[in-house]
Amino acid sequence: MPERSKLTDQDYRRLRDFRAGLRRFLRWSEERAAGAGLTPAQHQLLLSIRASEDPWGPTIRSLSEQLLLKHHSAVELIDRAEQAGLVRRVSDPDDHRVVRLELTADGGRRLARLSSLHLQELARLAPRLGRLWSGL
Repeated sequence: MPERSKLTDQDYRRLRDFRAGLRRFLRWSEERAAGAGLTPAQHQLLLSIRASEDPWGPTIRSLSEQLLLKHHSAVELIDRAEQAGLVRRVSDPDDHRVVRLELTADGGRRLARLSSLHLQELARLAPRLGRLWSGL
């Protein structure tokens, strides 16, 4: 999008409303995660593992990049999720030095419930968010 030379009051209102909508959605999401017995970080971890396009599952390195975490922080998050029975580490079938991650049955069930709720909420919000940007 080309840079606009003059921002209007409406531009600022749209940005304010969009950011406020994002904050409300994130708070709503955090509350749903807590209701499922997960932290927001665990929820994002489960979603990143499930959404991985790698047929063997994501590596710790790829997850740390996806989650914007330093490697050691990702390892700590994975350790806690593994202790909670949400994920498991598995050896790469081609290179046993590489560790991959997969969801446990419990992790998969919790994520499926949360994802269904999130898709419903996004469908509810989509018309409003679309109206915010309909003049651009």
